[in-house]
Amino acid sequence: MFEEIFTAPFTRQRHRNAVLLQERLAFLQSFREAGAARHTLRQLAERLLRLAHYAPEPLPEGVNDVQLQRLVDSIWRSTLAVAYRRRIELDAKRWFEFLGWWRGADTTPMDPALARFIDWMRHERGLSANTIASWTRWTGHFLRWCQSQALTLDILQPKQLDTYLSTYQSRGWNRCSVGFIVAMMRVFLRQAASRGECADTLAGSIFGPRVYSLEGIPASLSWDEVQQVLATANGSSEQDIRDRAMLMLMAIYGLRRGEIVALRLDQIDWAGQRLHIWRLKRHQPQVYPLVAAVAQALARYIDQARPAVAAPEVFITLKAPRKAMLPQSLYGLVEHRLRAIGLACPKMGPHALRHACASRMLAQGLSLKEIGDHLGHSSTQATTAYTKVDMTALHAVAAFDLGGVQ
Repeated sequence: MFEEIFTAPFTRQRHRNAVLLQERLAFLQSFREAGAARHTLRQLAERLLRLAHYAPEPLPEGVNDVQLQRLVDSIWRSTLAVAYRRRIELDAKRWFEFLGWWRGADTTPMDPALARFIDWMRHERGLSANTIASWTRWTGHFLRWCQSQALTLDILQPKQLDTYLSTYQSRGWNRCSVGFIVAMMRVFLRQAASRGECADTLAGSIFGPRVYSLEGIPASLSWDEVQQVLATANGSSEQDIRDRAMLMLMAIYGLRRGEIVALRLDQIDWAGQRLHIWRLKRHQPQVYPLVAAVAQALARYIDQARPAVAAPEVFITLKAPRKAMLPQSLYGLVEHRLRAIGLACPKMGPHALRHACASRMLAQGLSLKEIGDHLGHSSTQATTAYTKVDMTALHAVAAFDLGGVQ
């Protein structure tokens, strides 16, 4: 392994003579099998050498987040760039997990309440994985704040809820964000009250700011702008080929980011020219005709650019470890493409292209029911949000097509 990534004999010997040799070799091998480039393996080997020197044996209690931060501070200088430090911390955490030394976060008195809420969202409400992840994140944020204030659910008062909201609103939360968090807190507190964990009047005591109907809907891109966005991914690099396929799925099929990253190779029926999508909101499959331009983009990525990995998902990360993409990574992908054509919308994520798809279908004369079915909406109310378009465009009704997208 070291002969492949280092050229200097002294460097090779230095790595061979250090402690935890077999463990470091096995860890590096796992990254090489995942598609890591030589320079990535070289950087990782150097980090492992330092970690092995400063932490050659497991701590009696294992390694947690606090100890990891202290270890990184003691090994690397404190003036590291934020992104580089995060990279080091992530590699260190993976290393300790690989060794079986990682303990993770300490449990808190609030954890059982959060676990019961997650169980309710998943099994009783049947919410999508993305919704559960979002609500879990913000509920956890609220519960950690309660813990920092020495508060438990049974003694929580309305004035303390107001303090929580005003504290973070002063730090930059906008009205829509506060409105979302208030709605989430009401649901959580109602569920907690149903189990006798807090006062049953607590949920009704929270009042958020006024949020106007449809104000959170992103401004729709014109179809010319959609074509400009697609044109930014006309290159021959792996990133351009991959991104073009994903952008077309957003703009033409209106797929959600979670639906795109979950798309598997066996869901593309090349012979029957069909695309099988698992709809997150409806919790059921949906079959689409595979448009020729999309089929061409997908085939080009799978045949020419997609790395040879065991993952069944279609879209794979660009950097090692090569694995299926995460839904949140698509926001930066779309934002980068929109900025490339000079657009600076307030909401520049994947939903901007999904909204463009809906707006174009509406302008082409399709009914809200047809649009809702195409987008995989679970209710017609969700579809009415897409009537927030330029009404003059509704007078131009024609057959729905790709508008020149190739």
